[in-house]
Amino acid sequence: MTTIVAVKHQGQIAIAGDGQVTMGEKYIMKASAHKVRRIFDNRVIIGFAGGVADAFTLTDWFEKKLSTYSGDLRRSAVELAQDWRKDPTLQKLEAMLIAFDKQHLLLISGNGEVIEPDENVIAIGSGGNFAQAAAIAMTRHSPDMTAQEIAHEAIEIASSIDIFTNQEIITDQFTD
Repeated sequence: MTTIVAVKHQGQIAIAGDGQVTMGEKYIMKASAHKVRRIFDNRVIIGFAGGVADAFTLTDWFEKKLSTYSGDLRRSAVELAQDWRKDPTLQKLEAMLIAFDKQHLLLISGNGEVIEPDENVIAIGSGGNFAQAAAIAMTRHSPDMTAQEIAHEAIEIASSIDIFTNQEIITDQFTD
């Protein structure tokens, strides 16, 4: 279990994720996993929650869609979601993705959803609700914070509430 949050704020988009990998509900297997990564020649940043092998499979599939559709994030996400619902192999995967480029921020799920958030904040994983609430509050009331600072602090807050989220935080963003 994990927590990933992405924030679009003041013209910036950033993502943060913790590093905890748990086995079942009792064992922490790793504390410093990297669940935030750049794909498609560093033009897209993703964060994933769920089974690690499943997330890697989805990442590979998504990167192929980005290649097929010339890097069009929205179209690639919709095509991935459609395949995810239809393909028997993909249907068994248990993971979710947050993906963004310099313009768009999307959640992609195995239920066929591709969501661009109204509040410019999206979070997934066991501590996702905590991180999302914290990030929304900060975007509304902390105009001096950067998107990356908000994403990082949202994971810090989630880690103090959710036992499946730790404070080994990886962040990334696009800089101009």
